[in-house]
Amino acid sequence: MNIFADIRSLVVETLDAMMADGVLPSGLVFENVAVEPPRDAAHGDMATNAAMVLAKPAGLQPRAIAETLAERLAKDPRIETAEVAGPGFLNLRLSPAIWHDVVAAVAATGSAFGRSGMGDGVKVNVEYVSANPTGPLHVGHTRGAVFGDALASLLDYAGYDVTREYYINDGGAQVDVLARSVYLRYLEAHGQTVAFEDGTYPGDYLKPVGEALKSKVGDAYLGQDEDVWLADVRAFATTAMMDLIRDDLAMLGVKMDKFFSEKSLYGTGRIEESIDELDKKGLIYRGTLEPPKGKLPEDWEPREQTLFKSTKHGDDVDRPIKKSDGAWTYFAPDIAYHWDKIAREYDELIDVFGADHGGYVKRMKAAVSALSDGRVPLDVKLTQLVKLYKNGEPFKMSKRAGTFVMLRDVVEQVGADVTRFVMLTRKNDAPLDFDFDKAVEQSKDNPVFYVQYAHARIRSVMRRSDAMALSGPGSAVMEDQAEFAVARKLAEWPRLVEIAARNHEPHRIAFYLYELASDFHALWNKGNDTPGLRFVQDGDPETTATKIVLPQAVGVVISNGLGILGVTPVEEMR
Repeated sequence: MNIFADIRSLVVETLDAMMADGVLPSGLVFENVAVEPPRDAAHGDMATNAAMVLAKPAGLQPRAIAETLAERLAKDPRIETAEVAGPGFLNLRLSPAIWHDVVAAVAATGSAFGRSGMGDGVKVNVEYVSANPTGPLHVGHTRGAVFGDALASLLDYAGYDVTREYYINDGGAQVDVLARSVYLRYLEAHGQTVAFEDGTYPGDYLKPVGEALKSKVGDAYLGQDEDVWLADVRAFATTAMMDLIRDDLAMLGVKMDKFFSEKSLYGTGRIEESIDELDKKGLIYRGTLEPPKGKLPEDWEPREQTLFKSTKHGDDVDRPIKKSDGAWTYFAPDIAYHWDKIAREYDELIDVFGADHGGYVKRMKAAVSALSDGRVPLDVKLTQLVKLYKNGEPFKMSKRAGTFVMLRDVVEQVGADVTRFVMLTRKNDAPLDFDFDKAVEQSKDNPVFYVQYAHARIRSVMRRSDAMALSGPGSAVMEDQAEFAVARKLAEWPRLVEIAARNHEPHRIAFYLYELASDFHALWNKGNDTPGLRFVQDGDPETTATKIVLPQAVGVVISNGLGILGVTPVEEMR
């Protein structure tokens, strides 16, 4: 049940009737007519902008349209009042019976309530994390992992056919550095003293990898030149790091559908194929780029390169795809990778990048636009930095990692559920302060606790009502405004899901859950002073059966919302 969609349908049907009656000119389009919660709850249950958006194309004053629309809407039994406000906004107040029906529908529908067919099976590829396979995941990756995973779950909930994908960056020079670092740990495992030069990875996490390499090959690589062992150690180390990364993701509750290797693009003709596709479209040429704006780098010099005409697809400048020495730039395999996604017939692509990849957005969008002839949209979501605090001080780097705080450091401190929820308490492109103390604080200021506490309270109500051996679920009965406030918030859930999915904004789910929990706690606290508002009426199973439908419905939505976020609802607070 989506009461906002139902009332919007009523508004559109009424506008159609007004056109048929000649009150409105024919041919009006109602695409931008919205029905949404009013900014101020005191103004009513819903508001519509119909008169405002139709006034200009209709050639009429908005208030004139709104007054006629209000008069006609008020005749529907679902509408208690329809009042014109300001220049032509229309505020609607619904019959109390509607809210009883909403609550009953939520409780009866259960886990399916709010699920949407909006996506209509559209195939979406969500690529996220995609960290270099050179070490364990750090806190920056944590935010991208949580955001990407929640977004994928949200889209699935809204009816899309979603693939979660990890791009293994195993084709660049960084994996050679990894191999050399592991070789040093291999020498160390043989009792040799080693020194980590600048550029190598000194973290303790490579010690067991060096030991494992020793167990596999014994002393075969001791004293050997790099060309003897580099390729084998690189493959061994990459596999070990990906195993570590999979373990990190599992700690966070993230499971990928597909891992795609960058290395698989090299030597297979797949990069060449994607560039040839662009060349056929007249988008590859030899040229010299303009010097960068501002202060020139000392080593900059104009030189002819192979360029992709990305400016034809919205980029600021054309982009090199091949260096002057004939080697591919980093951009070339990324083009090939996205060409592969398009060939897999995805309808939409979403890439989740760290904030440091902001300069990469336009070129990737240009490449996908060119390769798909504009058919496949690419949305690139950037996740901003996370600052960690504990005891009022910045949280220090991990000795195990050497230079950064690891994902597992965060999860071990507060758990996966708290980590995931906190990471979604800010929009992805806003900086996030993660305070370990606040994350486990039991107060209204901690959204994780506040939402989970609401669910735990509901579960306690349901356990008490179960003990009363009620004859069956009753009809929802509400009388107090605090009860109706909760019902109104519940009614927003299906609409909120579609807005969040359409805009690729899973943080909206976390915000909504906090607001719903706040309304529920307010009702609970009011019941402490007003016994008639308590959900369980001792000695009165009949009334209890009608009272517990509301908390049952709240529990359904909280559970559904936490499921999207990848958070397990708690049964009781410890």
